[in-house]
Amino acid sequence: MRIVFMGTPEFAVPVMDKLCAAPGVEVVAVYTPPDRPKGRGRGVESSAVKAAASALGLPVMQPNSFRSGGALDDLAKFQPQVIVVAAYGKLLPAGVLNLPAHGCLNIHPSLLPRYRGPSPVVGAILDGVLTTGVSLMLLDEGMDTGPIIAQRERVLDGSETSGDLTGQLFEAGADLLVETLDPWVSGQIKAVQQDASGATFTSKLGRNDGRADWQLAAVELERRRRAFTPWPGLYTQWQDKTVRLLEVVAFEPPLDFLGYVKEEPGLVQGLAVEDCPLGVGTARGILGLKTLQLEGRRATSAAEFLRGYPKFLGSRL
Repeated sequence: MRIVFMGTPEFAVPVMDKLCAAPGVEVVAVYTPPDRPKGRGRGVESSAVKAAASALGLPVMQPNSFRSGGALDDLAKFQPQVIVVAAYGKLLPAGVLNLPAHGCLNIHPSLLPRYRGPSPVVGAILDGVLTTGVSLMLLDEGMDTGPIIAQRERVLDGSETSGDLTGQLFEAGADLLVETLDPWVSGQIKAVQQDASGATFTSKLGRNDGRADWQLAAVELERRRRAFTPWPGLYTQWQDKTVRLLEVVAFEPPLDFLGYVKEEPGLVQGLAVEDCPLGVGTARGILGLKTLQLEGRRATSAAEFLRGYPKFLGSRL
């Protein structure tokens, strides 16, 4: 089976690797976005998929677009029976979608139609859902609107960060893809249209999403810390500097065991908790601070941070 693979970041690499190792599969080319400037005159940066594909000796193609030039003609020369997409980062035009006999298959880290769009794992963590998963879908020209070929659920325990969970879901998606390819190509599996009435949507993250809003509840801020790890993280401002909140815990009422604390949004207070001596008031509960990082400094425990910056205690963020 001749397959063209399209992907970009590190968590797409296991999908490519498992395809290459699958019996009866020949990955004839790998597509990834063009190298980009690294900044401050330090040359260019290649995607993780390009680096991994080059190490395997696979042909790597990096067109800016399939809508101009001979990019579509070049793709057709590889004669793919299936195109597999994993976090490629580009919408594919009809000319690409219609090229392979068995379609373009995409791995999406949610149980579609929930969490369509660019930030599905972030959305699931922010919502505090107990179950998410991964979908193998047949791409169409919409944003994650194509019919579903197969899905696999994943139960969450409430400790996952977006970085870790995304990697785990793409690993699961790679296994699902390899298991499903032959039955799909042989016609044993039929794609099922999504129920658009149950669709939910996510948007692209920006740095400002990570700024702590102390008018939210502590549990919501704790979810944001996990949802926005590794980027943009959860952070606040103190004395005109950014303080990253790297490890936090949500304490909900009743709060008697914490000592004398006030649910005053943004107020930094001492807590009677051995490994969490600092907390910040929120709209509901206290957000305990375990590990912090002041702009330009290394990450430290809250106790060490307090020794270095005693005026942090009692301040308002």
